[in-house]
Amino acid sequence: MGETNLGKTSTGMQANVAGLLSYLLGFITGIIFYVIEKENKFVRFHAMQSTVVFGFLFVLSMVLRFIPILGWTLNILVSIFSLILWIILMIKAYQGESFKLPVAGDIAEKNA
Repeated sequence: MGETNLGKTSTGMQANVAGLLSYLLGFITGIIFYVIEKENKFVRFHAMQSTVVFGFLFVLSMVLRFIPILGWTLNILVSIFSLILWIILMIKAYQGESFKLPVAGDIAEKNA
């Protein structure tokens, strides 16, 4: 844990804080931090993972809204899952962990 082993960032903020902020507004802040962070692999990983995960969940939520009853019910479950996942990912990033989700984590690792 601790910021020293996470390296320096091109934004000037601590890497764990930048990692947390990558998740703050889902894929929006993920894209922003991925574009502005040029040096730090930890921040780039979390930014890309945020973009992939919350971009997918956003699209899934949009699709489910068009499916009466079953889709609406599933959308509620996806929203609850998204909230829990969002909190976990922000905590893990702040703790300095590269918490890797299946599929999205692999994509993020390759593009960090």
